[in-house]
Amino acid sequence: MVVVRFADDIVLGFQYQPEAERFWEELAQRLRKFRLELHPDKTRLVEFGRFAADNRQRRGAGKPETFAFLGFTHICGKTRASGRFTVLRQTIRRRLQAKLGEVKAELKRRMHEPIPAMGKGLGAVVGGHMRYYGVPLNMPALFLFRSQVGWLWHRALSQRSQNGRMQWDRMRRLIDRWLPPLHIYHPYPLHSFGVTTRGRSRMRKTCSSGSVEGVMGNHDPYSDRRTLSELREWAKCVPVPVGAKPVKKIAKFRFS
Repeated sequence: MVVVRFADDIVLGFQYQPEAERFWEELAQRLRKFRLELHPDKTRLVEFGRFAADNRQRRGAGKPETFAFLGFTHICGKTRASGRFTVLRQTIRRRLQAKLGEVKAELKRRMHEPIPAMGKGLGAVVGGHMRYYGVPLNMPALFLFRSQVGWLWHRALSQRSQNGRMQWDRMRRLIDRWLPPLHIYHPYPLHSFGVTTRGRSRMRKTCSSGSVEGVMGNHDPYSDRRTLSELREWAKCVPVPVGAKPVKKIAKFRFS
């Protein structure tokens, strides 16, 4: 049994359908003791997983069902490289349309503000959207949201003047300057926590990032051949981007 819960929303995974039906019945009985009940429209059994597509195809039942959870539509899919099963998480369409409607109304209200002020506000909106919905395999929805925000911005700037519409050459420069580029902020856990150490460690070669960050900050049983002075000399050799301020102190180190 797998349980994923956030506030009053919960997803439960079972291997066999009779187990899920029995749990549903017992949960309903338990909630009735407290004069509560499950939402009839939001509670359902869904055949989902790596074998759902093959099983439904043999029965002639069509494609596996999808379900919505925490703003994402979860879909049974396969990877392009190996064809293995994976869960596709895509932004719910009505959530995307609702957010674009809010951006349109806000642009209409702030139509005559300076371009930098509008760009800063839109950049915060696009950045916050990507930080939540930036998951693997959701890049098409992120691209659609960013492009639609740019189109709405171009429309607002063209309507606030009678001298003509804004040229798209200039508009593209404004979009590239103020709207954050597409980025996946939540990669798979294997890429998020997989860290390869460089020292003589009694731990295994791949460990969590927290254990590596604790090398210089605490007295955990972790050994590394590099001393603090060697790390400072190594940091001096790292190329610094143009305009960046020099680092005076080194507080934490993360190896990859």
